[in-house]
Amino acid sequence: MRARVAELLAAREEAVAGPSARATRAQHERGRLTVRERLDLLFDPGTFTEVEQLRRHQSTGFGLEDRRPATDGVVTGWGEVGGRTVFAYAHDFRVFGGSLGRAHAEKIHKIMDLAESAGAPLVGLSDGAGARIQEGVTALAGYGGIFRRNVRASGVIPQISVILGPCAGGAAYSPALTDVVFMVRGISQMYVTGPDVVQAVTGETMTHEGLGGAQVHGAVSGAASVVCDDEAECLQEVRYLLSLLPSNNRELPPVAATGDPPDRRCEALLDLVPTETGRSYDMRAVIEEVVDRGELFELHASWATNVLCVLARLDGHVVGVVANQPLSMAGALDIHASEKAARFVQMCDAFSIPIVTLVDVPGFLPGTRQEHGGIIRHGAKLLYAYCDATVPRVQVILRKAYGGAYIVMDSRSIGCDLSLAWPTNEIAVMGAEGAANVVFRREIAAAPDPEAARAQRVKQYREELIHPYYAAERGLVDDVIDPADTRAALVRALAMLRAKHAALPSRKHGNPPT
Repeated sequence: MRARVAELLAAREEAVAGPSARATRAQHERGRLTVRERLDLLFDPGTFTEVEQLRRHQSTGFGLEDRRPATDGVVTGWGEVGGRTVFAYAHDFRVFGGSLGRAHAEKIHKIMDLAESAGAPLVGLSDGAGARIQEGVTALAGYGGIFRRNVRASGVIPQISVILGPCAGGAAYSPALTDVVFMVRGISQMYVTGPDVVQAVTGETMTHEGLGGAQVHGAVSGAASVVCDDEAECLQEVRYLLSLLPSNNRELPPVAATGDPPDRRCEALLDLVPTETGRSYDMRAVIEEVVDRGELFELHASWATNVLCVLARLDGHVVGVVANQPLSMAGALDIHASEKAARFVQMCDAFSIPIVTLVDVPGFLPGTRQEHGGIIRHGAKLLYAYCDATVPRVQVILRKAYGGAYIVMDSRSIGCDLSLAWPTNEIAVMGAEGAANVVFRREIAAAPDPEAARAQRVKQYREELIHPYYAAERGLVDDVIDPADTRAALVRALAMLRAKHAALPSRKHGNPPT
């Protein structure tokens, strides 16, 4: 027995060490950590339990029968992150370039099934060259099994993708199906077709980084939710995100004592937000002032910057914050902002995270590019997401809320539970200047002094139809509050709504706009 145990330990040591010291050096020379180093950063020390460590492929041909390393290029298992169970699979680029073959895929399938059965989050650490060409169609079928499980677990357990190297071809679709995608500058690349194929088909010359690097997906395509500077920072951010999410859709997000008084007045808000609707300010600073200790976890910080999507805590309870950003495009909604906010609202609703919507929106961005690009379809995604959400929803209107964008930003008419407003709110079909130009166009044109006539009608329209209490008098706003009381009002409202239960009509599923 002792001899057999010694043999087992030797086999385990070989699997942990990887194919060779040379392969490990090469990984480090690429500026990337090894698979074991990454798992050590992700999990609490000493908690990771590996599954199928000794698995080897059974394929033959093209020299594969002579190369059968343990793990087959992927490490799978579970451990603890902040004391809570989390499952993970991580590609080992040192083995077959992390490429996916049949055994490799079956290991991932098994860990995905275990995560769903156990009701625990799943983290995928991607660093692979795509399908293993030598295994042919069985590799492609392996990807299909991953995608099917991604969809089945969507909204059931949190799924997080971390791109720490190449993620090409079919492999890129799995991250797109998960809840949050992390990338690291300089080492992460994700694309369906690589630079060589692009050049052959289109004639474009492009580097791997320029085609699908972290900066591209963080700021241009929106495929990356979070972009980090290095792997250690990235995996620390993954740990922080997991601390804000429930283990599954049957649990509430974890509550944490933050030491920030729930009734703390936010006097700084009186100076942060200008009363003139045309002046910009940083909505992020408003959120930091309101939430516990100013701590935020922002998704898509560099993409669709005219809307903010943030996870934070209020009185220790996790909330999702959707807010217009006046610093970018005056906070107007466009195609990308609508898509970004809609997906965030859906994620919050799936995992029982209450939604706070901070409104300062001049409307939808006008123009032929937006109309021809499908702003109607894409704007409807955000409308659909809010209407379909059953979690507690509280709206706060800071300044302007005009036109259809007011409705879409979780107004009372589409089902928010409470609507609060600051005394600077202006809720109307459009701004007073635009409204006066439309309603009184002929009168202004015929006046001896058109500018004076316009100013008079603007003042009249503002005083009669968009004064701060107009919506409150008609029951479309529940209360007009002192901005300094925003935090306390939100804490009280969400505490009251914590036991909210809203049932949707019986149906297989809806048919959301695409």
